[in-house]
Amino acid sequence: MSLSWHLRFGIVIIGDSAVGKSSLLHRYTEGTFNESRQSPLGIDFKVQHLEFDPGILIKLLLWDTAGQERFKSISKSYMRNSVGCILVFDISQRQTFEHVRSWHEEVQEYVQPASMVFLLVGHKSDLVDQRQVRKAEAEALAKELDMAAYVEVSTKDNVNVSQSFEILTREIYQRYQDGEIPLLDNWHGLTVGIPLQEDQSKIKKTGCNCG
Repeated sequence: MSLSWHLRFGIVIIGDSAVGKSSLLHRYTEGTFNESRQSPLGIDFKVQHLEFDPGILIKLLLWDTAGQERFKSISKSYMRNSVGCILVFDISQRQTFEHVRSWHEEVQEYVQPASMVFLLVGHKSDLVDQRQVRKAEAEALAKELDMAAYVEVSTKDNVNVSQSFEILTREIYQRYQDGEIPLLDNWHGLTVGIPLQEDQSKIKKTGCNCG
């Protein structure tokens, strides 16, 4: 049975190739980790639901965009139809962090900046001995670019994976409530007022403990 949702948010996951965007998405939606997972041929799409109090069910449309240059034209259309953006870099590959600013600028070229909520994710936090980006400088960049937060994540160890999506979704929801994000029937969501009587086991409960 399909779930009856109140709001629908499109979220795009971007960043350089091989930073772990696909691993992040699959760990969150399927609870699995495959170290040899390959980048999608263009776009990978998943759906997830989050329940916020007081009883607000949000449907997440999640797009994993390939980082290769030849797929960027595909990614742009999904950027336009999203309200949230998870911008991923690999903490063990400094050049992927140095590209964050250009990714951020590119997204803003195709969306209304005030309507897009960003979250910066430093992936592969389990590679402690290979770290090339300090947490403090990533936090500073997220603050400079007015992102919702900076979160360090490991899909291998399943650290802060769900929390990263919850932080972004809650920030989108809060800005929507504050009137900063418009309601668009086609993408951001639609208030439907249908009683939530579906299987609650399909819903991820929120509750961030990001540390």
